[in-house]
This record gives sequence, C-alpha cells and structure tokens, in this order.
Amino acid sequence: MIHLEGVDKSFHGKKVLDGLSFNVKKGEVFGFLGPSGSGKTTTIKLLTGQLKADSGKISVFGKDAGEIAHPDQLQRIGIMTDNSQLYPRLTVRDNLLLFCRLYRVPIRRISEVLEMVDLQDAERTQVAKLSKGMTQRVLLARALLHEPDLLFLDEPTAALDPVTKERIHDGLRKIQEKGTTIFLTTHDMHEAEALCDHVALLHKGKVVEEGSPASLSYRFSSRMIHVKLHGGETVTVENTAEGAEAIYNYMSSGQVVSIHTAEPTLGQVFIEVTGRNLA
Repeated sequence: MIHLEGVDKSFHGKKVLDGLSFNVKKGEVFGFLGPSGSGKTTTIKLLTGQLKADSGKISVFGKDAGEIAHPDQLQRIGIMTDNSQLYPRLTVRDNLLLFCRLYRVPIRRISEVLEMVDLQDAERTQVAKLSKGMTQRVLLARALLHEPDLLFLDEPTAALDPVTKERIHDGLRKIQEKGTTIFLTTHDMHEAEALCDHVALLHKGKVVEEGSPASLSYRFSSRMIHVKLHGGETVTVENTAEGAEAIYNYMSSGQVVSIHTAEPTLGQVFIEVTGRNLA
C-alpha cells in the first residue's frame, strides 16, 4: 500500500527526515510513532502529495509519488489531522453534506458515518456548539464519507477524554474490518498498543525499530518472571530451568497468587532505543 525508501526532507537547512524507509501492508493499522516534532506530520504530507521529498522513493497504491495528487488517487485517500477544520456556523449534517457533494457520494453516507462515530443524535447540531471530542468525531466521519482505501490519521485523539477516545477506537476497528488501511501517527503508546498491527518508531527522521507491538515488547524484555506470593512478597526469577523449578516449588507449596512476565511497554521500548520521552 505504501513504500518509502531513503526519503530525505529538509526545511531551511534543517533535516526533518533522514533516509526514511518503511512499508505499509494493505488492510493493516500501521502506527508511525514518535514525539512531537519528529517528522510524523511531514511524512503524511509527503504521502498525500502536499509536499515533495528532497530525495528518495515514495509510492502509494503502487504508484510514484508524483501521481499521488491526481484526483483519482486522492479519491481513495481520507485524511484527518490536527489542522482539519469544519464550518462552525453550519450543522453537522450540512458540513458533511458539502463534502458528499465534493466527493460525489450519496447523501445516505451521512447517517452511516455518523452511526460509525456514535453521533447520530448530533446531526442537526451547529458545529460551534459541539465539544472538542464531538468535533473530533465529526472530522473522522468526514474523512470516512467516501469510503477511502487508505486513511491517514494524525494524532486523532489528542487531548480527548478516555470515553471519547475509546469510541473513536471502536469506529476505527470497524473501518479496518471493512478493508481500509489506516496510517496512524501518535505519541500515545497506549493507543498504538490497542490499535496497531505494526508500528515503526521514529527518531531523528529515521525508523529505528519496527514490528508488531507484542514482538517489540518481547524483543526488549528482560526475560524475568515476577511471582506474587501470599503475604504480599513478590519474587523475581529468570526465565530458565532454575527459575521454572523455583516457580514449581512455590506453586507446590500453595504460595502463588499470580505470575507474570516483565515485557516493557512501547513507551519504555522507545525510551530504551532513543533515550527520549514521547511527550
């Protein structure tokens, strides 16, 4: 679906992307993860034809970057970024109606996408009267109107409350089930762990690690096992034959309350790889 190889991009002499390379498979949720200012938004602009790379190869839908901005290609793409805007004096329905006409899609799609983001009851509400979370969901609905093959989401749930965030996550899972490929940029590692099939960790304009969230956590695991015993004590043993024997002895004597391994979170992996926090 997406291929980048050796992509460079600079602004005013400052290199933002430095030999960036990765692939996105059809139908997956791909998490492009890194702190603010790491080049995530720049990458989306390159992939959607808003910017041109200084060097390197970019293809989307198997076509060269130069063809991305063609109307036939843009019709297959949906975009939601933190710069996306709605017309505040219009109702939710009128905002979506305008984009139905621009995309030449049937008006029935309005009710379908509002149901997907759980905003059926807000259809006649003026956008200016919506909460930030509701506005975010309308923006997502707008990005889905034309049923894109590829959906770009740039920090889609930033600053939203947990309930609203989970509603959006549910909507994205439904979209993926229908075959849409989702390219998600975020610095929220909990969101990435919940949604992504594959993630790439971005640092100084380069992908420094990639894989599924589970595989990255396992790769950087200490291979230690924590055993919580009755009385509140927690014993840590190595994942070895000796450790297995110790756990067996604890279990045989009825002392074990719980057993769990010590895989790091994606955030902890990122800090270990880059030495940076994700804020």
